[in-house]
Amino acid sequence: MNCILSTFRVVVQTSANIVKSTNYRFHKLNNILLHQLTVKMSSIKIGTHNGTFHCDEVLACYMLKLLPEYKDATIVRSRDQSILDTCDIVVDVGGKYDAATHRYDHHMRDFTESISTVIKKPGYDSTIKLSSAGLIYCHFGHKIIKQLAPELNEDDLERIFKKVYETFIKEIDGIDNGVPMFDGEPLYRISTNLSARVSRLNLQWNTTHLNEEEQFNKAMVMAGEEFTYFIENAARTWLPARTLVKEAIENRLQIDPSGEIIEMTKAVPWKEHLYNIETELNIDPTIKFIVFKDNTYRVQGVPQQLGSYICRIFLPEKWCGLRDEELTAEAGIKDCVFVHTTGFIGGNKTREGALAMARYALKLGHDKGK
Repeated sequence: MNCILSTFRVVVQTSANIVKSTNYRFHKLNNILLHQLTVKMSSIKIGTHNGTFHCDEVLACYMLKLLPEYKDATIVRSRDQSILDTCDIVVDVGGKYDAATHRYDHHMRDFTESISTVIKKPGYDSTIKLSSAGLIYCHFGHKIIKQLAPELNEDDLERIFKKVYETFIKEIDGIDNGVPMFDGEPLYRISTNLSARVSRLNLQWNTTHLNEEEQFNKAMVMAGEEFTYFIENAARTWLPARTLVKEAIENRLQIDPSGEIIEMTKAVPWKEHLYNIETELNIDPTIKFIVFKDNTYRVQGVPQQLGSYICRIFLPEKWCGLRDEELTAEAGIKDCVFVHTTGFIGGNKTREGALAMARYALKLGHDKGK
């Protein structure tokens, strides 16, 4: 790809396979093509700072250029306030946050905005300070997602907006604002995240053969590919799984009279959907095990909460680490394959065997007061 000092147009390409496999026509995914300086220049200008660039303003510029009103905009990189004042929208520089005038800096001493203070809806509880990427996503994200997936209804649009913030944008906000993931020193450091990869595209102290604007454009391509992947994956893979999870929950009494075991016909991303649907439907008692087919049949304990490694009920400790005949003999259940050493998941050759493992573990857990 020949990068030049020019504006560029976001060109959308969706594959026939994606169109056939989903109801979503992604009009703006996967590729950015830089075009020649001789192409008609837009009078619309997006302002950001020059010099060392970071993932947040790179992504903010990319997201804006997905919108019709900014797709042909010129990106002006400067710290000269008189130049920034001529821009239609300014991100990550300028010392001002004012959505009414499209100024989206976050470096001011008194800036404390998070998604919870900007969106102001139930379920948006994060207090991590927004970067310029987070600001643009909060103010334009719904419209951007609608551009990429126009068939989404309002409820599904909201679900994807929240999902992409939690799984993608929040990380960029946290890293840019220096928010640690946890207290204490990490045992190892991650140096391959998107923010780090964008940073590596900056000119180094002894670089002589690269152009700053070309590198910024490369960074936009990189960040844009990941952003559109997260949107596409959420709409094409994650969201359709919700229907299957909800059906499994609604049919749970047909699987076991306790209502605490569900069966999935396919191995799908289920955890986040399960917690949300439990809350929406006021499910009580909560679901303890999920049975699904993945070559053989699996029985998996439901974690206490999203991201937790502690299950509501584990498979029996005496099964942990055993396999095949030894496990089958210990459990007294035919065709057992394995149980993980922690007891969070196990396998059986048959559906009936997997359900029997779940039922035994459930009874044992209840006997222990769980």
